[in-house]
Amino acid sequence: MIFTVSLLREIRGNDIVTSIIRQNAPTVLITRPAHQAGPLAALLEARGFRPVRFPAIAIRAITPNPALDAALRHVDEYAWMVLTSVNGVRIVWERAEALGLAKALQKARVAAIGPKTARALRQRGITPAFVPQEYVAEAILPGLGDVRGQKVLLLRALQARPTLAEMIAAAGGEAHEVPVYDTLPAQPSLEGLEALRRGVDYLTFTSPSTVRNFVALTRQAGLDPLALPGNPQVVCIGPITAQAAREMGFPVAAVADPYTAEGLVEAIVRLSRHLTPDT
Repeated sequence: MIFTVSLLREIRGNDIVTSIIRQNAPTVLITRPAHQAGPLAALLEARGFRPVRFPAIAIRAITPNPALDAALRHVDEYAWMVLTSVNGVRIVWERAEALGLAKALQKARVAAIGPKTARALRQRGITPAFVPQEYVAEAILPGLGDVRGQKVLLLRALQARPTLAEMIAAAGGEAHEVPVYDTLPAQPSLEGLEALRRGVDYLTFTSPSTVRNFVALTRQAGLDPLALPGNPQVVCIGPITAQAAREMGFPVAAVADPYTAEGLVEAIVRLSRHLTPDT
């Protein structure tokens, strides 16, 4: 691994030799949705890995969504609006624009899980009032302050865990959950299936949905997801995803820290150098 990266840096720009290095590079399967795989693939290539795209999920906005429309029309009634993903930001913003409510959205007090979600908000003129240090739902509540008697709007995936809503209710607040998108099984990638049959070095999971749908897709293709050729190591973006992977039977080799694409790549780099103990 170290030898491959060194050569890549020294001779970058030489197409023939670069091609040979990439063919020999460790392969990393990306299970993110197709439209979100590019940045992670670029990060992996920059560190000398060969990414293989195998989208396990697809994102579909829930439409029509009268619950979302009503929440956006009365967004000033909420003490907080919580967004947990870039997909949620995009879908909510597009709907707010369609309803002529984008300016009202920019005045809301917003909490965001993760730097990517916060960046997506800022790109739309919304400055998050709170971004937790740990990018999981459990870390949001302390930043909301005293929520007793307060309404909190949670705009999230249909499959989102109820944990945050339950915590808000236990603290005396009123959580209003509105699903804004659904995660569906994606069509199997022929490139990804061929790579799995040949054997890859690492599997990456970035949400519990990617774990569950990866298992379903590989079984449909006649493969045993827990006994794949090459004995790939499993790397997860955070503890919730790692828990889902373990529940499906995967031994998790490493968990990203921080819980970002950059953290995921660094976890793979450390693992490849045998610096990361089993978790």
